[in-house]
Amino acid sequence: MTTDTLDTLDTPAALIDLPRMQHNIARMQHRMNALGVKFRPHVKTTKCLDVVRAQVAAGAQGITVSTLKEAEAFFAAGIKDILYAVGIVATKLPRAMALRNRGCDLKLVVDNVEAAQAVVDHARAHGERCEVWIEVDTDGHRSGITPEQDALLEVGRILQDGGIDVGGVMTHAGSSYDLNDHAALAALAEQERAGCVRAAQRLREAGVPCAAVSVGSTPTALAAEHLEGVTEVRAGVYVFFDLVMHNVGVCAMDEIALSVLTTVIGHQLDKGWVIVDAGWMAMSRDRGTAKQPRDFGYGQPCALDGTLLDGLMLIGANQEHGILAASDGSVRHDLAQRFPVGTKLRVLPNHACATGAQFPEYQAVSSRGVQTWGRFQGW
Repeated sequence: MTTDTLDTLDTPAALIDLPRMQHNIARMQHRMNALGVKFRPHVKTTKCLDVVRAQVAAGAQGITVSTLKEAEAFFAAGIKDILYAVGIVATKLPRAMALRNRGCDLKLVVDNVEAAQAVVDHARAHGERCEVWIEVDTDGHRSGITPEQDALLEVGRILQDGGIDVGGVMTHAGSSYDLNDHAALAALAEQERAGCVRAAQRLREAGVPCAAVSVGSTPTALAAEHLEGVTEVRAGVYVFFDLVMHNVGVCAMDEIALSVLTTVIGHQLDKGWVIVDAGWMAMSRDRGTAKQPRDFGYGQPCALDGTLLDGLMLIGANQEHGILAASDGSVRHDLAQRFPVGTKLRVLPNHACATGAQFPEYQAVSSRGVQTWGRFQGW
């Protein structure tokens, strides 16, 4: 429902700029359509049904989740095609299989022999069937089996021989977050594509079915020049973007759709500080831009209308206090007069996923006013 305005909202609050969000959704979906692949958005960034409905309305097919709670919540809302893109372990199998038994087309992911065998053992013990995808490591960033490892075929055979449907392979080139050059991003996107396609080829040659070839990160999705052999792409943070993505070079500042509404609560005149009520409990402790060419501290301040406040930065954060000051370290004595107590500002976040996770709900802002959108938390 629409009730509050930005002037009446309690702070801190998580704001979604709806026109920016819709622009971001349309931009990504148009690109995936042009590349001829299915788009399966990762909903861990928003954990919000209203946002996901907008993604599906734009053409998304299925979703990616990072927790079983997400899978349960979105299945309850009517979304059946769900990839749980975190390696499954034996203790979570009863909960995952309960979803499948209720009609959810839930795909599980493994990247090791132990997990594959656990799935086989559980399915046999309970007379159940499930679909499992194998995670492939294409950039040494995190988890997965490299395309040429013997373990890839071993895992595939364990699953197949155990009566498990091997639905495909998936990979995530998370190291793309460390880049800031389009040519380098395009090269990594090709490395991601080629590696995942190669893994699928090896499995097929070994007699293991592998229909889906799933790749994706926001930077590689936006930089890929072609996706031959790929069936679907996953990306998540693109829906909001953030300062890390701006530094990577895949979004402009005026495409960042998430911000934190905050109120000035005091000043330290001798230091040139403006104290606001958005500390790290609101912004998160994520300092992802600190290792990038431009460090945004704990966030980039904006006026209430979203206009960037150039030369200023949230330089520090305690639990419930943020410190706004000059980004160059100078002492600005004009800030107290410019931003008196009670002034409301917005702060763009370093990492939209981490900042969103601090809030139980969003305030979706458009020309029609402010709507409260629920967001769920936990695992």
